[in-house]
Amino acid sequence: MSDTLEDDLTRRHVCLTEEVAMGAETVRLLKPQSADALISEDDFVLDERLPYWADLWPSSRVLARTVAAETGRGSTCLELGCGLGLVTIGALRAGYDVTATDYYADALGFTRLNARRAVGREPRALLLDWRRLPPDLGTYDRVLAADVLYERTYGPLVAGVIDRVLAPNGVATVADPGRIAAEVFVRACDALGLRLTRNPVESLTDGTITHRVTLYELRRAAA
Repeated sequence: MSDTLEDDLTRRHVCLTEEVAMGAETVRLLKPQSADALISEDDFVLDERLPYWADLWPSSRVLARTVAAETGRGSTCLELGCGLGLVTIGALRAGYDVTATDYYADALGFTRLNARRAVGREPRALLLDWRRLPPDLGTYDRVLAADVLYERTYGPLVAGVIDRVLAPNGVATVADPGRIAAEVFVRACDALGLRLTRNPVESLTDGTITHRVTLYELRRAAA
């Protein structure tokens, strides 16, 4: 039986499969062969949007293996910027009821397909602009984001989104490899009354390169 979603994605994109270790298991992610080939001049002129979602970033690997080891059954989870779906897959494996969000419709498509292949079920998928949050977005017990602080303006923007969607006793984790907006993000969280903990830096070796990723954990001050 033909998979309509897979047929659509592979018809419009030259794709390859990348294997990623998640604990003792391996996840096989379908992804576009080249993120650069997806750059749209119209999108960039509109809001400087670039297709970062189509790359598999070290922060996603670190956050995915972290959340996959949790026990999430009975709890809701929101991922901000799901990309290819690796972190969402980790959250689904942990048992969370996951809503995956991204600014690109194709990111949601690849996330749904990769989750179905890896876990046997799809997350809820929502096209989301952090500047224009829908009033019915709700709040979540667990909020996840990997490598989303690559523009200075995203520091206060991401902090504001987390403040909006984090449940009273919820926990948010932002994985960051030292991007330009990281310290701006920390200050914005403090201004909003979010209690932030920097967990020990995680290292991930990719060939000859070792990436260092910080996990910022956020709670409401009264929690």
